[in-house]
Amino acid sequence: MKNQTGLKKHHLFPIFTFSSPISCLLSPFSFLAPLIFSFFIISYSLRAQNPDSVSGLRHQESGERNWALVIHGGAGGPVKGTMSGEKEEAYLKKLNEALTLGSAILSKGGSSMDAVEAVIRFMEDCPLFNAGKGAVLDSDGKAELDASIMDGKTGLAGAVGGVTTIKNPVSAARLVMMKTPHVMLIGSGAERFAKEQGLEIVDPSYFITPERLDQWKKDKIKDHSQLGPRTSDRKEEQKHGTVGAVALDQQGNLAAATSTGGMGNKMAGRIGDSPIIGAGTYASNKTCAVSATGHGEFFIRNVVAYDLSALMEYRGMTLENAAGYLILEKLKEQKANGGLIALDRMGNIAMPFNTNAMFRGFVKSDGTRMVAIY
Repeated sequence: MKNQTGLKKHHLFPIFTFSSPISCLLSPFSFLAPLIFSFFIISYSLRAQNPDSVSGLRHQESGERNWALVIHGGAGGPVKGTMSGEKEEAYLKKLNEALTLGSAILSKGGSSMDAVEAVIRFMEDCPLFNAGKGAVLDSDGKAELDASIMDGKTGLAGAVGGVTTIKNPVSAARLVMMKTPHVMLIGSGAERFAKEQGLEIVDPSYFITPERLDQWKKDKIKDHSQLGPRTSDRKEEQKHGTVGAVALDQQGNLAAATSTGGMGNKMAGRIGDSPIIGAGTYASNKTCAVSATGHGEFFIRNVVAYDLSALMEYRGMTLENAAGYLILEKLKEQKANGGLIALDRMGNIAMPFNTNAMFRGFVKSDGTRMVAIY
């Protein structure tokens, strides 16, 4: 007689043949043998099918732990070949500096939350990017800033919106997460809270650079309003993006953060997707960490950051396929401009965009590194 494996039973369980007096005594319990054997087979199969448990043990035994960092400086920008070589080099230099800062934290065992906050603070302080100093101006000529951060391990998140005096909005967002029962604070309430927490407060003029002021004046003269359905028709080279970072630390925890000045010449008080958890920022250790950039209203309506995670969790899509579908198909069909960066718990990276350019880069523990604009 053969079992499902095609082997004779006495080959698998010789003790239960009737070749000895002992086996005869045990024969009443012989029905348990197939159950015991099946238990061991199933247990072994489940372990073999779970790469996390196997790779996790291997990393612990060898002392090797993987980490990764992905950043963006916004989608949109000029057509390739129209930006001066000097300016391109300046952007690439700052992207590299941001990666170096974040990788120094992750390579030493620092947390993904610390890494993304540090990177975003650096980019907020750099006038090249549309976040913090150098942010675009709203219709009143002010820089109104938004930021958010999310911890993939705990599911906690924090955000601030419409702030004009907090030097580093991303740090305020993290304090909202850590020090309050809320997820988002806006305007004067957020600024008061930041001041109480000891964050640096600056005059609103700190954020305004000559380049952004000049562009605002040109927009006002040409009446390039950001109101109404024609906002998506605005020329790509006049759009300015966002900054974002996603990270995987050596403990296997994901985190995401995003910061922005929004859309140039936007209506005063307008809030985009960047500070909205699930739209512009999302992180879950089960799936991935995401930071988005682009026309915020579309990212809000499509809940893009969370949708990427959901496609992975509920439909079993890969990070690359889910990200590509959202940016290159779903949003493109709606004529929505933008991109995103995403990182899963295995260290896989996706950076799709449907615009002329997206300032971006990544670095991984295996030494691979890249920065790019187009």
